[in-house]
Amino acid sequence: MLLGKAIRLERILNRDTHRTIIVPMDHGVTVGPIYGLVDLKGSVNSVAEGGANAVLMHKGLPRATHRGYGKDIGLIIHLSASTALSPTPNAKCLVGTIEDGLRLGADAVSVQVNLGDETEAAMLADLGRVTSRAADWGMPVLAMMYARGPKVADSYAPDIVCHCARVGAELGADMVKVNYTGDMESFARVVEAACVPVVIAGGPKLDDDAALVQMVHDACLAGASGLSIGRNVFQHKNPARLVKTLAKVVHEDWDVARALDLLKA
Repeated sequence: MLLGKAIRLERILNRDTHRTIIVPMDHGVTVGPIYGLVDLKGSVNSVAEGGANAVLMHKGLPRATHRGYGKDIGLIIHLSASTALSPTPNAKCLVGTIEDGLRLGADAVSVQVNLGDETEAAMLADLGRVTSRAADWGMPVLAMMYARGPKVADSYAPDIVCHCARVGAELGADMVKVNYTGDMESFARVVEAACVPVVIAGGPKLDDDAALVQMVHDACLAGASGLSIGRNVFQHKNPARLVKTLAKVVHEDWDVARALDLLKA
C-alpha cells in the first residue's frame, strides 16, 4: 500500500480499533436541503464534537463546512449523483474526480453503484475507472453498494448483500458500504465475503434510538468496521450525543444497555 493511502485511511479508520463512524451529508443533491443539512457548518461541528471519524459530501460543500475551529474530522468526497426528481433516480453518474478530492484535501472519495438497475453497466464502469485512477494517487475509495432494480426482490437479503459487498471489493474499493442484513450470523457472511472493511448504511429515518444502537452493536460484533449513517444521525435531536454514544459502541465495545443510558443522560 502506498504511504499516502495508509495515512489517509488512518484519518478515517481509528488507528487502534480499525473501525469508523462516517456521517454522510450528500443528501442535498438527491432530495434537496433537508432538515439537518441547512446549517452545514453547525451539523459538521456537532458530529465532530461527538467523535465522528469522517463526514461525506459533494465537492461543493467543503467551502461551506470548513470550520477552522473545534475537533478535526476526516473528509470523504462523494463522486456520484442523481436526484429524486429524475425518472431514473437509481442511475448514478460521476460528477467529480480523484483530482477534485485531492484539491479539497479529502482523505477518501466515494462512489455509489446500484446493482440491478438498468444502468448498472455504466455505474460499474465508473467505479472501475475511479479505483484505477485512485490507485495512482494513493486515494482510498469507499464503494456504496446497493441492490436496486426490477430483479431485486429484497435488497436486504443476505445473498444479495454479500454479492454487493464482493462486487465493490473485486472492482478495487478499499472499503464497502452495504445494508445491514438484520442479524449477526448472516452479516458475518457479508464481512467474510467482502475481503475489505465493511460499514453499514443507516437505511430509512428511524424514530427508535434503541433500534439504531442495537443495529450498530450487532453489526460490529459480526465483524463490521463501523457505520456510514446520515439522516439517523444529523436529523437526531442531539447529534453530538448520539455520535458520542455510537462511538462508545463502535470503538469501545459498549453493550446496548450501557450505551442507551449514556444517550438518555
